[in-house]
Amino acid sequence: MATEDYTKKCRGLSLLSGGLDSQLAVCVLREAGAEVEGITFVTPFFAPVAARKAAAQLGVKLHEIDFTDDEIALIKAPPHGFGGAMNPCIDCHAKMIQRAGELMTQLGYDFVATGEVLNQRPMSQNRQSLGVVEKCSGLTGRLVRPLCAQLLEPTIPETEGLLDRAKLLGLSGRRREPQMALAEKFGLQEYPSPAGGCKLTEKGFGRRLKDLMEHEGLDERRLVELLNIARRYRLPDGTGVILGRDARENRILKDSFRPGDTLLAPISVPGPTALIPKVASTADLDLALKLICAFSRYDQFKGDIVVQVRDAATHDVTVPRPYDRAPLLPFQIV
Repeated sequence: MATEDYTKKCRGLSLLSGGLDSQLAVCVLREAGAEVEGITFVTPFFAPVAARKAAAQLGVKLHEIDFTDDEIALIKAPPHGFGGAMNPCIDCHAKMIQRAGELMTQLGYDFVATGEVLNQRPMSQNRQSLGVVEKCSGLTGRLVRPLCAQLLEPTIPETEGLLDRAKLLGLSGRRREPQMALAEKFGLQEYPSPAGGCKLTEKGFGRRLKDLMEHEGLDERRLVELLNIARRYRLPDGTGVILGRDARENRILKDSFRPGDTLLAPISVPGPTALIPKVASTADLDLALKLICAFSRYDQFKGDIVVQVRDAATHDVTVPRPYDRAPLLPFQIV
């Protein structure tokens, strides 16, 4: 091993989700002699809010990388498959580390780090999976896992004497008590719970994503982003309907209208806006009109509801009663 010289600062990028482990990784790396900056990835499936808050708490610079195209490519064809939902976790993590490695090289830094803990997650953080991620990322020897480093092979920054291995940790398993104690030691007061964060791990979101992939496809980024509008229907002839749940979502749908779409909105009574990327049949359009009325406040209005239909032109359609949700519920994607 090279003679240790911890007076020479090494510099690294640490993946920062905003969770406790990712924050602790930054703190441990600093104690081990490194200058650290954070890097986070942004898609419609996970937002950078927690990472920004964590970076401010830690006082580190945060690099935000648009990861949407990478993630969509992995969802279409995940080399190592999905987890419990539509989450290609192993491939996603490897790709993130690869992208971080590109920035590491660009900046002339020494390593990329993560907050992974050996065996914390039985599928994606066992020894084999950690090895697969390191190999697929192309960062063998430059990928530091400071929370469990003492249980893994030394990395290049350690063997070169740039990073004090003795100050890295050897955490393993799912117990959170060691992390909680470290949070107190480092004065970390704000961090989210360990569960959640990525919508791809949610089964309901996964069903909506799979439906979109099988019908309209994932090439139009706008439609992928609209998956966060949760009330969605697939009508008998294949028409997909995105239904607003409140005034904010109604505005989003109106702003998302593009040539080729059909937009429906009740004008004689309060109710939801619906965006239809492509109408498959007049029968489906009639059902979509009924859907709008069934979720409107028709009980406050005695006459038939008038719905504005916007496609190549704009016209109004009167939809006669009755308005019953029950026959439409089988078409909902939940």
